[in-house]
Amino acid sequence: HSTPAGARGPRFLAQDGVGCEGCHGAASGWIATHYAVGATHAANVVNGMTALDRPQVRAGVCLDCHFGSARPGQFVDHRMMAAGHPRVSFELDLFSTMQAHHNEDADYARRKGRTDSLKLWAVGQASAVERALTLYSSAKGSEGAFPEFYFFDCQSCHRRIYDQAERSKTWEANPGRPIPAGMPPFNDENMIMLSAAARVIAPGLAGRFDADSRAFHAALARDRPAAIAAGTRLAASARALADAFGAAAINGDMAFTLVAEVAGGAIAPRFTDYEGSVQAVMAVDTLLNSLVKSGRITIGAAAGIRADVNRAYAAVHEPNAYRPADFRAALASAARSIGALR
Repeated sequence: HSTPAGARGPRFLAQDGVGCEGCHGAASGWIATHYAVGATHAANVVNGMTALDRPQVRAGVCLDCHFGSARPGQFVDHRMMAAGHPRVSFELDLFSTMQAHHNEDADYARRKGRTDSLKLWAVGQASAVERALTLYSSAKGSEGAFPEFYFFDCQSCHRRIYDQAERSKTWEANPGRPIPAGMPPFNDENMIMLSAAARVIAPGLAGRFDADSRAFHAALARDRPAAIAAGTRLAASARALADAFGAAAINGDMAFTLVAEVAGGAIAPRFTDYEGSVQAVMAVDTLLNSLVKSGRITIGAAAGIRADVNRAYAAVHEPNAYRPADFRAALASAARSIGALR
């Protein structure tokens, strides 16, 4: 989380924990102008400040610590998770909102513009997919004779098992993952959200991404070389979507369409697992907040349907109590309530 060794000043102390430079970059070149009257954000960036107002730049910085990178000490492997590290999940706009240390007042808007929550969410999903597949295709993708299980869906293996005579099915076939029953699925929570975002924001790339996604899951059932090749193609598709989202003229009304898409007939059948469902309810909440921020709906109207959104959260509150059909029903109810405010 800290400043890279090559950029540390003489007073750097690792025990200080996460500091400003962990996100904003080494400050020796811009700290003075940062406070100067008449200074501009563009000038600070030229002097070395990390341009966190750019969605893809912010996603890269956040993913390094909140998903992992190839650099030493920045990858949470399965052994660390076995020792107690929490499950890793990434959603850029929600995380940014929770971590924000300033208000977007008039001065902020004048210098940098308002944060586009919808674009931030979409770019974050694409960047997370690309990062996961890039790391999986590297040396970090295996652990001895086994795959690195960090990349796979935790709940597909870690579930309550009872010694009983009757067979108790605890999984559902997933139309987005053509893999044999009993095989651990790659964690595709961000892939599912990215598929929904592509359909609304970059429909010309949606078919390619979905085809590459299915091909990657199918390759996992063959061998690692095939999975790496398919993963490389899928990462390129995700990168293309991140570029398209970054350049797109996204409008606030797209959030309504995205909520309907996430809970709609093409995407909802893929919510067969706990992790993807958690990502879906975070997305619906993020998109609802973006509608408030963009003035499409009022704070009061959003508060009026909060109970519907909270029911979707309740459906993923406890992993061992997760029921796919119950979650899909709760998500659909929340989506209908948001759609009624359009």
